[in-house]
Amino acid sequence: MSTETSPSPSLPPLKPGTLYLVATPIGNLEDITYRAIRVLRECDLIAAEDTRHTGILLRHYAISRPMVSYFKFNEAKRSTEIVGRLRAGEKIALVTDAGSPGISDPGARVVEAVLAAGFTVEAVPGACALVAALTASGLPSDEFHFAGFLPHKSGQRARRLSELGRLPGTIIVYESPFRIERLIRELVELLPQRQVVLARELTKKFEEWLRGTPAELAAEWKRRPRKGEFVVMIGPGESPLQSVEEGLDEGLDDAPIEDSSANS
Repeated sequence: MSTETSPSPSLPPLKPGTLYLVATPIGNLEDITYRAIRVLRECDLIAAEDTRHTGILLRHYAISRPMVSYFKFNEAKRSTEIVGRLRAGEKIALVTDAGSPGISDPGARVVEAVLAAGFTVEAVPGACALVAALTASGLPSDEFHFAGFLPHKSGQRARRLSELGRLPGTIIVYESPFRIERLIRELVELLPQRQVVLARELTKKFEEWLRGTPAELAAEWKRRPRKGEFVVMIGPGESPLQSVEEGLDEGLDDAPIEDSSANS
């Protein structure tokens, strides 16, 4: 592919002094938009969570642009540098290792600093693991709550899961391969009646979906443990208020209808 960085004459050029939040593939390298590729080609600088990881994507699409790294422990310092470069009129693309910047990944601090300095932030939407998983899960998607990664400590995890279990709609969390079995055991204890869907290695070669109650998933795990990054979706429980309202509705449906004309 060409490494030409001049903008296409049929498309609006990138705006100086703008930070572009570019969504990148969550697995399959084709999980990227034409606009994202153009922004990466035409920007002055790419701020990447991991320049080595992003380098694989750039080489795949024959893109050659300067890069700097930003991550949890240097995000404050790098934010100041990025604001300075925007002030000089540069166009900067910000990417994480996978998916949309700021969604359980660094980026929010940079965005906050850029906006506070009076510069423009534009989202270049695309792949997002939680959306991809939810839409194919079979669980209700009209209301959902995303909680990112759960705490590491047992007491904090239990409290957080209990809080989430009281919310209506589908609950979505991310979990690492090192704690997924632990999470399944916790769900057996805390939310045993819920329907749970595990999405593993989304859009990659070994993508896999597991569906069932926590106990069913625990039995499957004993049979064959899995590795990889997981999106965990917990179906809604039955709301006590909803049950009462449904009972009232059924009672009204069964009641005889009085003929008001008899008294007229």
